[in-house]
Amino acid sequence: MRKWSLIALLGLGVIIAYIDRTNLAIALASPDFKQFFGLTDAGRGVLNSVFFWSYTVMQIPAGLAVDRFGVKRLMTVSFVAWCVVAAATAMAGAFWQLIALRLMLGVAESALFPAGLAWLAKHVDERQRGLAAGIFVSGSKWGPAIASPLATWLILGYGWRTMFFLLGLGGLVWVIPWIVLAGGDPPRKQETGRSPNAAVPFSALFRTRAMWATVIGTFCYNYFLFFSLTWMPAYLVESRNLTLTSMSIYTMFSFAGTGTVAILAGAAADWMIRRGANALNVRRWFTIAGLLAASTEVFGAMSESTDVAVFFAIFSMTGLGLATANYWAITQTLLPGVAPGRVAGIQNTALNLAGIVAPIITGWLKEVTGAYTAPMQTIWVFLIIGVGAYLFLARKPRTQLQPKPIAT
Repeated sequence: MRKWSLIALLGLGVIIAYIDRTNLAIALASPDFKQFFGLTDAGRGVLNSVFFWSYTVMQIPAGLAVDRFGVKRLMTVSFVAWCVVAAATAMAGAFWQLIALRLMLGVAESALFPAGLAWLAKHVDERQRGLAAGIFVSGSKWGPAIASPLATWLILGYGWRTMFFLLGLGGLVWVIPWIVLAGGDPPRKQETGRSPNAAVPFSALFRTRAMWATVIGTFCYNYFLFFSLTWMPAYLVESRNLTLTSMSIYTMFSFAGTGTVAILAGAAADWMIRRGANALNVRRWFTIAGLLAASTEVFGAMSESTDVAVFFAIFSMTGLGLATANYWAITQTLLPGVAPGRVAGIQNTALNLAGIVAPIITGWLKEVTGAYTAPMQTIWVFLIIGVGAYLFLARKPRTQLQPKPIAT
């Protein structure tokens, strides 16, 4: 019970983190917010991207810190810091202040995924890993699903400053049960008999096809996800002429669909593996199916019908849930017991490079072409590249990766 309570608590932490990331995208769809800061399309693209500049740079250092010091302390400090920074966005009065606060938020949240994924790798075995990863990672979908209507209601009723303040400080309630339940989390020896201070060098990791499949596939999955997180609200309002309220409802359904399917797909993959199916093949095909389902978003983008566009916005995000848990779980299937914090840091770096690139490319393409069609066609290209990565590169290393001792 303690293990699954902590998994659920880690998932709740991801929900809170993504509420604090997504609320800006909702604000950027508000005419009052855009007018106050004098934002252009390119400016909105930069503002949506800037969080990931610092967040991405910090991923590998955060992964190293997790492998070295454990999870509990880093998660506690990180959580308090990002809630305070998120609330401070309410006091911003200039564009550069928004930039600075988003950079600080990226640093503060950087330990979340390396720490959470390392905890799962240490405490959850292969037969349960899909469900556990589904609960944890689906928080990145439930967060936007909750943030969209909640932030919209707060903006329309009380203004964007109140929205940032309440959603930021509200997350601090998470820290208390975490401190109570987490306990100590010292590094443990792996089943292979490695010392807890042993780590595989980065050069050895990147000589494997498995690491490249992880990096490329993760980037492509998240290029689509971060378009949906940062530009989808504006797309529905500006291109499909939805009201803020209608946009928030459809956005909620899109991300709730992903979160629900992520948990179900993770559990289904675990069930198949427990019945004797090959873990790598099961998780790879779930991931490929999710990327292909997500690629249908381009059909909505190229349709003149608002109903068709909204349908594929929801369908593509819901289908992406087939991949959500399994593309994280497959990493430990490919590289079992190999410095989980370090590997998670590399994977999360690839994830957040997409967070940097997708908003900027989307803003630039929209400004150049005057429409959202070209940005969504670009999403399709990346998703197909991701399918190829998992299809042709997702293979276990032929030889065991050798650890390199880390001085204590």
